[in-house]
Order: sequence, then C-alpha cells, then structure tokens
Amino acid sequence: MKTMYTTSATAENGRKGRVATPDGKLDLQLSMPKEMGGDGGPGTNPEQLFASGYSACFLSAVELVAKKKGIPVDNGKLTAEISIGKNDDGSLQLAAKLQLSVPGLERSQIEELLQEAHQVCPYSRATRNNIDVELVAV
Repeated sequence: MKTMYTTSATAENGRKGRVATPDGKLDLQLSMPKEMGGDGGPGTNPEQLFASGYSACFLSAVELVAKKKGIPVDNGKLTAEISIGKNDDGSLQLAAKLQLSVPGLERSQIEELLQEAHQVCPYSRATRNNIDVELVAV
C-alpha cells in the first residue's frame, strides 16, 4: 500500500473517558449507552464514531461510482446504522445497515450504486467477512 494519509486518535479511560486527535480537530467526551449498562451520559461512543466515519466514506464511494457512470447523485444521503450485540458465545460483535437515498434516482439505480460502492469503500473492504452489512435503497 502506498500511504496517502495517516492520522491517529488517543482514547483515555475507555468508554467513559475521552478520545482526541493530536491536532485537536476531534476532542470528544465518551459515555457508555444505558443499553450497555452505562449512565447514558452526554458523551458520544465508539459506535457513533464508527457510524460517522463509515457513512461519510461510503457516500464518497457512492459519489465516485456514480461519477464514473455519469449518474448525478446531488443531495444523496447515506445513513450508517451500527449495532453492537453479543454472539452465541458471548463475544461482542458489530453489524452495519447502510441506507442510501438519492432524490430523482430509481430504486434499481440506487441498489446498483450501493453494490458497487460496497466493493470500493475502504470501510466496506476492511469489514468484509467480519461483520454483517445490510445495504438498503431508500
């Protein structure tokens, strides 16, 4: 791999602490959701951060694929829904549901864009065969 960009973030005190980047562009309080036994405090959590990154990256992949096909995706919206749960053996596991809406496109066009973007998005490639990812045309 020829590296184009590298970044980092440092977490302190796990899900009840903070996460920040060295340049200060990201500096967030973390809180454990009530559904996971936490206090549901005002901070964000790793699943929200993952959903944010995956949705932005995947929508960029959609835009790339659409541009190559000459399909306009103005005002496209991608929602990444990230779930965390337990497997039968008690280990924690993530799952993703990616929902794409593009005003003015047919459902079949949106489904095609989803499938092709799923092949090129770095987040999709990183998670392939590791978590369940559901693609939904809205």
